[in-house]
Amino acid sequence: MKFVTYNIQYGKGKDGQVDLERSINEIAGADIIALQEVERLCPHRGNVDQAQVIAEGLRDYYWVYGAGVDLHVAGGTPTQNARCQFGNMLLSRQPILTSRHHLLPKYGSTDALSIQRSTIEATVQCGTRLLRLYSVHLTHLSSATRLPQVEALLSIHRNAVFEGAPISGDLRSFDWANDVSAGSQIVPDEAIMLGDFNFQPDSPEYDLLVGPSSDYGGRIANPQGFVDAWCAAGHDLGGGFTSGVNDQPVRLDYCFVSNSLQHRVHDCYVDDNAIASDHFPLCTEIDL
Repeated sequence: MKFVTYNIQYGKGKDGQVDLERSINEIAGADIIALQEVERLCPHRGNVDQAQVIAEGLRDYYWVYGAGVDLHVAGGTPTQNARCQFGNMLLSRQPILTSRHHLLPKYGSTDALSIQRSTIEATVQCGTRLLRLYSVHLTHLSSATRLPQVEALLSIHRNAVFEGAPISGDLRSFDWANDVSAGSQIVPDEAIMLGDFNFQPDSPEYDLLVGPSSDYGGRIANPQGFVDAWCAAGHDLGGGFTSGVNDQPVRLDYCFVSNSLQHRVHDCYVDDNAIASDHFPLCTEIDL
């Protein structure tokens, strides 16, 4: 199966033009698609519901959306109930059995721009496995503000099975009993986190997710932790640049897979021919 993560920068390409059709063309064909920086109904972008446009361009996919930023539109009326939203999206060729939206820890700021970040979670049948999938966008501010967000992600992951499905228990007397599929009651142990993590591989945030390097070689990888799919595919830790900071190429976008899935990673590569964003799509092929 092919998994793609792409920070589409609300469709703004390397030429400065907003063109969602280009974004759609660059992700079409994958089995699972995780998107970041998707806007909905923002006046400064022409009140376009970008999630709906993307869904209409990818009609064979199920999708869910989660807004980190959700604002009243100045001048909007109760009848319009206009909300400007900015967040993440997940699309899947297979039905999305359940979904949850998680806001991540945020620092207030009176100087540097601070934006509410979040992750959208979905449970999907992927090949022979039921997996939890996440489209993640962490803050751009600093390592100090990202570390609590990574800790929150790990907590969300580790607590998922303990908390159970969004609706769990004996449904026989529940009004929605006929609407809840059997698969919706299962919370899988294994997960894949895709997204723009805004850190580089030499950061403490990276070590927190995949385990610190051992003095004797390798990583101290927890069985319940994650593995960088780029490295699991046999690539060098320092490669795989997906964006640029201060005119220097950097790796900010990742696919992290549950430790138990690392030997199923077939390939991981960057589509550096893409032009629809200031990021490149990261593609991961996993034998499931």
